[in-house]
Amino acid sequence: MASYAAIDLGATSGRVAVGTISDGKISFEVIHRFTNDPIDDPVDGLLWNWSKLQEEVLVGLNMAAKKYPLTSVAVDSWGVDYQLLNSDGSLNKRVFSYRNLRLEGVMEDTTKLVGKERIYKSTGIQFLTFNTIYQLIAGLSIDEFDGAFQFLMLPDALNYFLCGSATQEVTNASTTQLLNPITRDWDWDLIAELDLPKRIFPALHEAGAFLSKIKGHGELDGIQVVAVGSHDTASAVAAVPMTHPEKSIYISSGTWSLVGYEKSQANTSNEAFEIDLTNELGVQATVRSLRNVAGMWLLSECQRDWAAQGLDIKVEELVAAAQKVPANSFLINPNDHIFLAAGNMVGRIAEYCIANNAPVPNTPAEYARCIFDSLAAAYDQVISDFEEVEGHSFDLIYVVGGGSANDFLNQLTADVTRKKVITGAVEATLLGNIGMQAIAAGEVSGLAQLREMISASITQKIFLPS
Repeated sequence: MASYAAIDLGATSGRVAVGTISDGKISFEVIHRFTNDPIDDPVDGLLWNWSKLQEEVLVGLNMAAKKYPLTSVAVDSWGVDYQLLNSDGSLNKRVFSYRNLRLEGVMEDTTKLVGKERIYKSTGIQFLTFNTIYQLIAGLSIDEFDGAFQFLMLPDALNYFLCGSATQEVTNASTTQLLNPITRDWDWDLIAELDLPKRIFPALHEAGAFLSKIKGHGELDGIQVVAVGSHDTASAVAAVPMTHPEKSIYISSGTWSLVGYEKSQANTSNEAFEIDLTNELGVQATVRSLRNVAGMWLLSECQRDWAAQGLDIKVEELVAAAQKVPANSFLINPNDHIFLAAGNMVGRIAEYCIANNAPVPNTPAEYARCIFDSLAAAYDQVISDFEEVEGHSFDLIYVVGGGSANDFLNQLTADVTRKKVITGAVEATLLGNIGMQAIAAGEVSGLAQLREMISASITQKIFLPS
């Protein structure tokens, strides 16, 4: 039986799992979990502890290889962040986090220089202050690319570490805001306009490509490394059990809530630009039209604040307590820039409410209810924008990822959007990663069959508008 190792790196934690297919169903076992703790460097600011992540991945893969005869290995992670491959073949140990303060004002200065419309027309990507385009421009100011051969988004940087492959998978490349979603190639004209060094942009490959075999890592050597949807949302969307994608909304609910729908081609119209629609690439020639909405990050940061005060409150307790707070008593715009940085989230929410002459939550239950109501309202607005741009309504909402286990938020989403909500897999990213490896191996025929398998492999809940 084929066994597929999935490496999934999140902005707060990572894991290594192994999946198999039997009797038309996919199952997996998480072999190793580890935290992803950034470093607050006194000079460079917030960095990823990349050497630790590499070590933890090797620990997980070695554990997996002892238990399973691995057919292949594949990596996914969050988007926008990158690592530099030096001219001498080494990986630069300094890896900036997208929450690094070096990005303040860079997007604004860049869009003044070349114009938002020009950037959007050829890339179709939502304007977020931490997009790779602005990170690379920030890097120019500190001569970050002196001695660099090229940059690699983090999943492919890890692929390079494992097997020496130095090309870039397209789903994560599309989060840079420097790739054309029509040609599925770099936007070389925009790169030239911004004076970014063309030499650092790697060749591209699609999900499903066979890269190389692990080498230089002892008993792991010889295992095939395969490209999947290396942006974790691309893997998660591949695992959404949609039967009619053209009429379905997906919400990949985790640190961020990625709200979107699947298409065969990008929409870079003026109307799409007006609503800041993003057109990230998906697996098997699809496009993920979506918007980023702040997600469980808001709640987890509040939990961190309360823990520092000696209040260790679990999510389940907050959900139960929030249901006793009257609906819409406290509302925020979860995408306001004030909520992007880490730390003092309770204070930031209070500050936002005061600045907007809105009621301020007082208790953890009220803060939780504020976050849940605000997220549901944001989902509703985003979906309404989608329907206006596309000229048709969407019938269903599929919620996947860790947030799909929050029944209260799922019911709020159904009530506010007035649409049926169906939960998918909590571990959608892992299933999408494993499933794409199975497609590459020929064990699964394609995306439609993969989704049928996943639907048969999980227990789904349905939430109807009340």
